[in-house]
Amino acid sequence: PLRCSKAPVIYIVVPCYNEEEVLPLTAEFLGKKLDDLTRSRRIHPGSRVLMVDDGSKDRTWKLIEELHEKDERFAGVKLSRNRGHQNALLAGLFEAARRRCDAAISMDADLQDDVDACDAMIERYMAGCDIVYGVRRHRATDTFFKRTTALGFYKIMNALGANTVYNHADYRLMSRRALEGLAEFSEVNLFLRGIVPMIGYPSDVVYYDRKERAAGESKYPLKKMLAFAIDGITSFSIKPIRLITTLGVGALCASALMIIWFIIGAVRGNTVSGWATIVISIWLFGGLILLGLGVVGEYIGKIYMEAKGRPRFRVEKFLG
Repeated sequence: PLRCSKAPVIYIVVPCYNEEEVLPLTAEFLGKKLDDLTRSRRIHPGSRVLMVDDGSKDRTWKLIEELHEKDERFAGVKLSRNRGHQNALLAGLFEAARRRCDAAISMDADLQDDVDACDAMIERYMAGCDIVYGVRRHRATDTFFKRTTALGFYKIMNALGANTVYNHADYRLMSRRALEGLAEFSEVNLFLRGIVPMIGYPSDVVYYDRKERAAGESKYPLKKMLAFAIDGITSFSIKPIRLITTLGVGALCASALMIIWFIIGAVRGNTVSGWATIVISIWLFGGLILLGLGVVGEYIGKIYMEAKGRPRFRVEKFLG
């Protein structure tokens, strides 16, 4: 159903970690976008850009303070320490945007996400959608390695049961109703790309061309990307544990066949020294055992973190 014609209050939530170099550009682009949307009466004048400082070590928070002093439409949330991109995004959505806006748009500070896609997202929201995903048209700007691993990641996630949107990161619009639904998910190990589709409600997709980072360096090197992928897989599926069980059964069957084969060989007198078979078997089963312990340990570690019930973030300061 179409929403009422009243212009909605929109909050653009931007997690920031050591974004001193790109933040002035980000503020310029987002400020112009607010001006354009407000003049055309597509959003309410009370709409804001909410920047979340995720425990930055540079002048990121100082720049946010300066932006707020010049223009009250720029608000800020400062976390007490670095808690990671997903928690910083959650802090902005929960602590500030959820009770003050009709819908919130989350995007990164590096300006790789096309700011103009916000127009289409707001149109879909006004048409009745509670969640609108910003999806890349292609990955032409990525390296072959990143493009291939990203494709493999999405395929693995969907094969393991997670309902992710292909080529979607964290550029999305969520209505207040969707934000309230998201607030009911209390897990510590966050993977918002998998959680948001679980909320339900009417949703749609807006396609855009992703750009190169405007300034600064990526905050997601290969090590963090791998950790993020592991968190995503283990947060949404127990299939890896079931896979270990299957491997264990398969290994037992292979061992039984090898025993039968060796017995037949001994009866026929075709005995060999056997050292190669022993060494290979030790390495094979030793590797399977360590792999199994590692995967089970990953789940136990997540259970441990969830059971402690520690806060996912703590806000130190608010601006606006």
